Amino acid sequence: MDTDRQSGAVKDKEQLATTIGLYVLGEISLGKAAERTGVTRWEIEEILQEAGVELRLGPQSMDEFEDEVDVALNLE
Repeated sequence: MDTDRQSGAVKDKEQLATTIGLYVLGEISLGKAAERTGVTRWEIEEILQEAGVELRLGPQSMDEFEDEVDVALNLE
């Protein structure tokens, strides 16, 4: 997904909408949402807050925990 790193804006709005929906439904973690949209964790937090989404901080299940670890291990 293309992003404008200077402004943190996500260019693919459809992917962003899908990602927000998955996050709201609890299907993906905050880290996975950031990964899917190509922004940092902090940027996705800001995007979600601006969209009026309540943040779920920390893993809510073992699967989410494992996803968070996978994202962290794949950072360059």
